[in-house]
Amino acid sequence: MDKQTIHSKGFEMALLALDQSKAESIIRKAVGEGSPMDVASKLVSDTLHRIGEAWEDGKLALSQVYMSGVICEAIIDKLLPPASPLRMDQPKMAIGVFEDYHLLGKRIIYSTLRASGFELMDLGGGLKTDHLVRIVQDEKIKILLLSVLMLPSALRVKEVKEKLADAQVKIVVGGAPFRLDNQLWLEVGADACGKDSADALEIVTKLMGEKV
Repeated sequence: MDKQTIHSKGFEMALLALDQSKAESIIRKAVGEGSPMDVASKLVSDTLHRIGEAWEDGKLALSQVYMSGVICEAIIDKLLPPASPLRMDQPKMAIGVFEDYHLLGKRIIYSTLRASGFELMDLGGGLKTDHLVRIVQDEKIKILLLSVLMLPSALRVKEVKEKLADAQVKIVVGGAPFRLDNQLWLEVGADACGKDSADALEIVTKLMGEKV
């Protein structure tokens, strides 16, 4: 078994045991054998991806996914603080909950992305169309991740997309309505749709590769 696999397995066990000290120790050892960015983008991201898939398969509790993301975020913030030149060179990105205040799913994705070396603004919840559009325009956001809970909110994503057409913003959506209808994201004009943090990480990485 190679060192990367050993670190990965140990790191996953530490996260699921909520042992932040042990998890941080493993990360620091891995960084000593590689680079902080490689550790963030590979070891941490891959581990969080596996944990997300295990939850999808019913093997883990949502609280374990959430806390794993929070622990990883805290560790990576020490290795790659927001101003660090080692952070991902990326278009400006933001995440928020559209017309709702159920924030857990958003928080998990936010933590996962930051723990993987990305920087993004947390816009919170209860976002209304005009206010959201104004923030995106003022902050020059290029990748916008939106979580929705109810179908009427999901349908109004189309209005957001239309109002941001000139800003050339990529909109990534997720939430219950898009799970129930896997074509809905296309109908509202979103650029991508994800069901969990693993999907979000994959989508954002792909968008980065396209140099949004």
